[in-house]
Amino acid sequence: MKKEIHPNYGEATITCACGNVMHTRSTAKEMHVNTCSRCHPYYSGQTKLMDTEGRVQRFQKRYAKTAKA
Repeated sequence: MKKEIHPNYGEATITCACGNVMHTRSTAKEMHVNTCSRCHPYYSGQTKLMDTEGRVQRFQKRYAKTAKA
């Protein structure tokens, strides 16, 4: 590798809006994020699949013929 052209790669602190603090390594010393794995609905188990218009059933009905073949 060439000398003097690469940024310093060291300890970094990532702070989420929910208050969660993570320690990792990066070229930036501090980072602030809006969501993390602790507060994101997908990872926290609070996500909901809303199918108000029957789109999933219509999709399954439409492609059921090709799945059997």
